[in-house]
Amino acid sequence: MTSLAGKSVLLIVGGGIAAYKVHELVRLLKTRGATVRIILTRAAEQFVTPLSLASLSGEKVYTSLFSLTDEVEMGHIQLSRAADLLVVAPATADLIAKMANGLADDLASTALLATDKRILVAPAMNVRMWRHPATMRNIETLQRDGVTLAGPSDGEMACGEFGPGRMAEPNEILTAIVDMLKPKAQPLAGRKVVITAGPTREPIDPVRFISNHSSGKQGYAIARAAVELGAETVLVSGPVSLPIPPGVQLMPVETAQEMLEICEGEMPADIAIFTAAVADWRVAAEAPEKIKKTGSGPPSLMLAENPDILATISRSAKRPRIVVGFAAETEHVTEHAVQKLKRKGCDLIVANDVSRDAGVFGGDRNTIHLVSATGVEDWPQMSKDDVAQKLMERLAQMLVPQQKTEE
Repeated sequence: MTSLAGKSVLLIVGGGIAAYKVHELVRLLKTRGATVRIILTRAAEQFVTPLSLASLSGEKVYTSLFSLTDEVEMGHIQLSRAADLLVVAPATADLIAKMANGLADDLASTALLATDKRILVAPAMNVRMWRHPATMRNIETLQRDGVTLAGPSDGEMACGEFGPGRMAEPNEILTAIVDMLKPKAQPLAGRKVVITAGPTREPIDPVRFISNHSSGKQGYAIARAAVELGAETVLVSGPVSLPIPPGVQLMPVETAQEMLEICEGEMPADIAIFTAAVADWRVAAEAPEKIKKTGSGPPSLMLAENPDILATISRSAKRPRIVVGFAAETEHVTEHAVQKLKRKGCDLIVANDVSRDAGVFGGDRNTIHLVSATGVEDWPQMSKDDVAQKLMERLAQMLVPQQKTEE
């Protein structure tokens, strides 16, 4: 039985009939040696009492954001950050919606917004509520933000309907908690990883620019995976609308030239991964003022080639031990990627199809082909987070033999 001694869990109980199951969850956590503090939403108090949970946990149960006594004893910010893990069970549709949209109008939602720790959510709701497009959007948002799901399961519900939406059983939630709290292997501890992500913007005039559809999601997912493996992680990012992954040093840039300069300044590094969709061209001379319509047709723009960041770093005197490029292609994906590997001088190319029908730009899933000097490895379609995890684990394995040889 894996011990949770020394670990602290903040359990946030939402208002649903499944709340009765948290008594058993608290008992299981206490049996493993965990400290369990509990927040009840106002709706949850209709199903379970603070007294029963306080008796099981041996800790004060918190209910109000505006309790002067509670704020003096342990403020809501400290409450959310003192825990090693936040667990939301049951996570109602309303509570999930608040989390996904950053709302903070009670103690539970405020604690969730204020935390810098990992979050596990155990959804529980009517099958129709679970399948509603709004709930599905909110769940996708939470997963992109790094929230982990436990369930829901298929089963009979209190309303008499059957289907997905039933809260996972306490032992299943406990298994997920143990998995999230157990020490992770960190093969990249003490190693530095530099990652580029997102698009670049090449100005035409003060209000217009050349860019592309890159969302940055794959690069940000890789940065999260690198941190989890213990790496010092620098993320050189073009303009995107994504939260900064915890533990990542973000270096925001706009243009390809800025991205190159930052990357060169971050060398030496052990691994460099170039996921950014860098604009190949820029306007040779940016107009100092907004270009106006004159009635004589569109203006002529003289383009100049942008620096090749991947090739420059691959051939640098401070070349990282492993250099990985990305090839976003719309046709002949692997053929173009093989040619790119030879031209750029990198160790690996991660190729993917970004044609309109593929749904990669802005989407949450990816199908990649890993190209090396020894051949092409086709990976099945998976989430961008899973791609990131698998890629970083592969790179860590490649780095270890080099370290042993040098030692």
